[in-house]
Amino acid sequence: MVEQTEAEGYEKPLNCGHLECAPYRVIRSRPEFEIRSYSKATWVATTPIASSTYKDAVSKGFKILLAYIRGNNEGAVKMNMTAPVLVNIHPTAGDVHNLTYVVHFYMPQMFQGNPPRSAEARPVELPRNKFAAVRRFGGFMDDANISAQVSALKKSLEGTAWESNKHRGRGSRSLLYSAAGYNSPFEYENRVNEVMLWFD
Repeated sequence: MVEQTEAEGYEKPLNCGHLECAPYRVIRSRPEFEIRSYSKATWVATTPIASSTYKDAVSKGFKILLAYIRGNNEGAVKMNMTAPVLVNIHPTAGDVHNLTYVVHFYMPQMFQGNPPRSAEARPVELPRNKFAAVRRFGGFMDDANISAQVSALKKSLEGTAWESNKHRGRGSRSLLYSAAGYNSPFEYENRVNEVMLWFD
């Protein structure tokens, strides 16, 4: 049973001062990780992108979703950028080196109930699970530091009430983890990244 108490949590990313960010509640906060409960919300997602590198997959996905919010959708509706860019990372059957990535943008509040349709991107409801264990880090994300941060997150959950819950969420059997970035590729300072494990 996960304790449902409110906690302080990580400091809000600087970009959430001027970008609309996906809302969540902090359930428990520790120096190495925090447990969050995200509100159900509409995100826009790419189709799965098979790639051997995170950087390549996210570059492709980001371009598709950036075009979408700039008007490449039914009605040519333009909308503001939001944060974070959320990337779900799944294993490809039988090949641990070739992963499948789905890139998501959080839909602004004014489009939550009526996201514009597109042939390139689709609206989805997230999260599929009740809780996320989250670890934050800086710099530019790549395969090596994402993997290292996920390992550190798993290690920090050992011996806690959340260790036995991780990876057991609905619809998440094949989901390894998620990576979330709060900065544009052109921002070099105060970068905020997170890795997430989802569970019920």
